[in-house]
Amino acid sequence: MGRLLRRTWRYLVAMLSGKLDQVSDPKVQIEQAIEEARQQHALLSQQAAAVIGNERELQLKLTRALEDTEKLQANARQALLLAEQARDAGDQAKAASYEDSARAFATKLVSAEAAMKDLHAMSGRAAQASAQARAAVETNALALQKRIAERTKLLSQLDQAKMQEQLNRAMAGMTELAAPGDTPSLDEVRDKIEGRYARALGEAELQSTSIETRMLQVERASIDAEGAARLESIREGLGLPSPSATPEVEPSKKAPSDGS
Repeated sequence: MGRLLRRTWRYLVAMLSGKLDQVSDPKVQIEQAIEEARQQHALLSQQAAAVIGNERELQLKLTRALEDTEKLQANARQALLLAEQARDAGDQAKAASYEDSARAFATKLVSAEAAMKDLHAMSGRAAQASAQARAAVETNALALQKRIAERTKLLSQLDQAKMQEQLNRAMAGMTELAAPGDTPSLDEVRDKIEGRYARALGEAELQSTSIETRMLQVERASIDAEGAARLESIREGLGLPSPSATPEVEPSKKAPSDGS
């Protein structure tokens, strides 16, 4: 039962991951990848800074230990000189006291030199780790810059792909007989317009041959004739000639021909 549940869970995760990849915006995914790379670089830089800081701290401790050993060695020498001077002066007690001081300084010097030796070894390892950390940060910085440059290229390609997809859809809409969705195609619009024009012509033809139309034509002709007669009557009352009457033209005299 547990095996079946695990297999089902892995199947669901794989299916949902595939669906998510299909519906995800590539531009958002690119930005997510760049942001993740930046976070990794920041984390690596912090770790490298800690390693380099440890190296610097060990160098400071080593410098201080070197100063302490030099001071202890100088104090031991001074104590021996003072003991020798007290011995020459015949003061054995003071000479013994200076000898004890010199011995104490020498003991501390041995411990300080041992600690300095350990610090020197630790500083060497820290310097090596610091160099590796710097190299890792530089390598990761170059990789991050490469990814950022690749992001610009990918975004440009993505924009070109979107434009090409839009162009392909536009060309497909122009070549297909029927437009996608609820939008009518140009062929359908042309057929509709031609159908309306043909019906309009048919209605006009029917109206021109109908009885009512012929009756209107006769009435119009009668009205036009009455109007013309009325106009002629008004013209006669004014003594004006009718425009239809053509004036007589006198025959032109023939010019005498030469040599007659």
